[in-house]
Amino acid sequence: MATTNASAPKGAPKQSKGFTGIKSGFAVIIVCAVIAVCLYLFGAGYLGNFKGADNDPAMFSVLSDNTYEPAGILGTVYKGGFVVPIIWTLFVTVVALAIERFFAIRNAYGRSSLTKFVADIKVALKQNDLVKAQQLCDKQRGSVANVVGATLRKYKEMEENNTLTKEQKVLSIQKELEEATALEMPMMQENLPIIGTIVTLGTLMGLFGTVLGMIKSFSAMGAGEGGADSSALSVGISEALVNTASGIATGALAVIAYNYYTNKIDRLTFSLDEVGFTIVETFSATH
Repeated sequence: MATTNASAPKGAPKQSKGFTGIKSGFAVIIVCAVIAVCLYLFGAGYLGNFKGADNDPAMFSVLSDNTYEPAGILGTVYKGGFVVPIIWTLFVTVVALAIERFFAIRNAYGRSSLTKFVADIKVALKQNDLVKAQQLCDKQRGSVANVVGATLRKYKEMEENNTLTKEQKVLSIQKELEEATALEMPMMQENLPIIGTIVTLGTLMGLFGTVLGMIKSFSAMGAGEGGADSSALSVGISEALVNTASGIATGALAVIAYNYYTNKIDRLTFSLDEVGFTIVETFSATH
């Protein structure tokens, strides 16, 4: 987590960074792709998931033909084709980044209730007890506490400054608040753009797989003079439906995760604005 120590005076307590999240979203995608391919090949592609394939000496003979019919849902999923592991990569990526954002944003909120922290800070400011307010920040930690702590230190610095006018002091406190907030916000929003992209990409990949499956189905219907190739027809339909379901599930999970964490960040930002406004108003009213 970015902290505001750079602008703090010497002797100010060092803020604990805690869990700052995963910086390399690309690395997460690569790892999730490996996991998805392994699940597809060794999980859904296991021979026991296909009728009559248990005694086949070639472990992945189902990769090269459509000889075996699915014996269950996993076999049907395997018939979805190469698009399935791509969609699964997106799905696992959403799960991984959602977990990562959970811990990062929880750390940003601090150790205790953010609502209570904001209320306690407002009470301390109303009593003009800056020492107590700073102690609350040191105890709470997190992004809000880091920003408030930096602003309080600037508040104290302006109290001791005899050269600036009141308006200049207020502007200096506001500037410190904005700069401290700007340092914290990127950490909270890290990797959310990836989740937001998967909202659309997951659905599009599902649609792409559906189209490929329907192409195979229509090709099977027109194959041969004796009628449709039932095996190829079923494979095409399976591919279409599996990819449709996987794409919808991925898109749904991504939009839920994105909206949930965006709302959490908005609440945190509102708390920052509320406390910042209180600090500035307190200074203006008491000086």
